[in-house]
Amino acid sequence: MRPFAIAGIQMPVSAHHENITAMAHRLDSLMARFPWVQMVLFSELAAFGPGRRHAQASGGDAEQRFARMAAHHGLWLVPGSLLERDGDDILNVAPVFDPDGHLVTRYSKMFPFRPYETGIRPGTEFCVFDVPEVGRFGVSICYDMWIPETTRTLASMGAEVILHPTMTDTIDRDVELAIARASATTNQCYFFDINGLGDGGTGRSIVIDPSGYVLHEAGSGEETIPVEIDLARVRRERERGVRGLGQPLKSFRDRPVEFPVYQPGGGSDRYLDSLGPLTKPTRGGHGGQ
Repeated sequence: MRPFAIAGIQMPVSAHHENITAMAHRLDSLMARFPWVQMVLFSELAAFGPGRRHAQASGGDAEQRFARMAAHHGLWLVPGSLLERDGDDILNVAPVFDPDGHLVTRYSKMFPFRPYETGIRPGTEFCVFDVPEVGRFGVSICYDMWIPETTRTLASMGAEVILHPTMTDTIDRDVELAIARASATTNQCYFFDINGLGDGGTGRSIVIDPSGYVLHEAGSGEETIPVEIDLARVRRERERGVRGLGQPLKSFRDRPVEFPVYQPGGGSDRYLDSLGPLTKPTRGGHGGQ
């Protein structure tokens, strides 16, 4: 057994003022109660909410505060994400800090929730990182998981745990719970999908194991979610199959066909081109008009 303890923090997020002070208080309380926790994950845009006026400079004061929080408690910290400026562009970025407070990596959300999440430049690079003597972790953000190739790529890169901060306040949260569970099962990995509250979402965070079993599903109130996972379980599942049955990663590896939809200009995606532009529906619009 290779145990590792991860806690998700589901907390109220304000779009009107900074939330980093409140995040620090939640983290202090968590570690006072559960000192065995080794990694903490917050929700998407937990630091400032979704308002672009709060976009930070990369490596600025917000990241420095998170670095100090990680070092103070000696743990791995993924403080959800925050909006960062890159010249004239804004990206939705999830930084990762090690127990010494060093920035290990940062991930830029590949699939903003378009056409509703506008003005955010998509990232183009997948993100995995190693926790020494534990295993490999992957990072994705919210709408990324609706494009299943993102999670499959992280698994193909060796990720055994997917850390997935989200900010969902819409009526499709129940659908996301199904996607999160399917993502864990088809990629035979742990999946931590942590949502916020208030301006940051409607809660119902979920943690799933590599067999597809739900380890915890939060309600719609504030919660701390400390869970000890076993990375040897992932390796066993990938060797023997989901619940001793299907072996989807091996089947994907040994596939007898390439997927022509991924070949630009191959013609198999012609139907997708007929769907029209990626824009918000208009009142009374129908039939693509």
